[in-house]
Amino acid sequence: MAHYDVVIIGGAVTGSSAAYHLAANPDFHGRVLVIEKDPSYQKCASALSAASIRQQFSTAVNIKISLYGIEFIREIGDRLEVDGDRPDVGFHEDGYLYLASDDGLAVLKENNDLQRQLGADIVFMAPDELAQRFPWLNVEGLAAGTFGVSGEGWFDGYGLMQAFRRKARSLGVEYRSARVAGVALANGRVGGVTLADGEVISAGHVINASGADGKRIAASAGLDIPIEVKKRMIFTFKAEDRIERCPLLIDTDGTYVRGDSDGFLCGWAPSGEADPEVEDDFNVDWDLFEDHIWPVLANRVPAFERIKPGAAWAGYYDMCAWDENVLLGALPEQPNFLLANGFSGHGLQQSPAAGRGLAELVTYGDFRSLDLSDLSPVRLRQGRQVREKCIV
Repeated sequence: MAHYDVVIIGGAVTGSSAAYHLAANPDFHGRVLVIEKDPSYQKCASALSAASIRQQFSTAVNIKISLYGIEFIREIGDRLEVDGDRPDVGFHEDGYLYLASDDGLAVLKENNDLQRQLGADIVFMAPDELAQRFPWLNVEGLAAGTFGVSGEGWFDGYGLMQAFRRKARSLGVEYRSARVAGVALANGRVGGVTLADGEVISAGHVINASGADGKRIAASAGLDIPIEVKKRMIFTFKAEDRIERCPLLIDTDGTYVRGDSDGFLCGWAPSGEADPEVEDDFNVDWDLFEDHIWPVLANRVPAFERIKPGAAWAGYYDMCAWDENVLLGALPEQPNFLLANGFSGHGLQQSPAAGRGLAELVTYGDFRSLDLSDLSPVRLRQGRQVREKCIV
């Protein structure tokens, strides 16, 4: 039976970040295996998301996570260089623009106060200031907006994942293409993983970074975690009228749009019964674009009344139904089985801090660089929520 000190289930951005941070930590000494069921990564969230980063969150821990994430992305060429090849993820630091009506004004102001207190470069803007800075914006019905002057934008998410993966491999991490059937238990404790072909691989620690499979993998260890798999769709279009440096704009109902090459990328997440759990459904619902997204965007940005729709795609998000924040760490009944599940759409931007945190839990037994204990799954047992108000 093969043995590794750490087996990571899921080789996309979170799993590969954890692998890199383990291998790069001089205090960690051991063998690391990453098991990925789809080495093409064609259907993973890392490849299909809007690939953005922001500091405009409502909780201190998420703001701090993104402050580290932006530092990492800015320095990615130095951090993840391999044999002189310095990765570049094409970071567009054009900011996020959150908009609020009268109903959302108090929350927007409260969030902005916290963001600025923690060092995020976010400005609060009245409607006349918004109109002056963004002359293409219809400010009717708006009470205010907040704009990320620096430290926010979008990048090549697939490129970030591959850069983590390549660097981890260069540091001795092994990758294997296989499907994990579940964790292997020994006397009720996690002792490794069982592959779909029946092979058992023993491990000192197992990290569950398997995205949409996270709930199933956790269940094989006897853990019931509140993860739901939701479908998210992204639509692209070109506008006949030019808009210079459009930030990632989030309207009052959560409909968003940002620049993308020579066009734009947009989406919207429905709620309640209109947002059911899904399984093996990558079909694009064009009615969502025609009936909701486009009308909202055309109202907010009149230049979007004349557009040419382009490509669209669908992907999965593993959503934490408990409080829309990731479960990061172990539960007491399985202390060597680390969860990294339920990123709720924030996985790419949180992957640098999450991977570093997982590596520290394995190496030291606690967080050393940034205290992420607020996100521990122990909060499920405590009945404690870390409710994130800024979900897109």
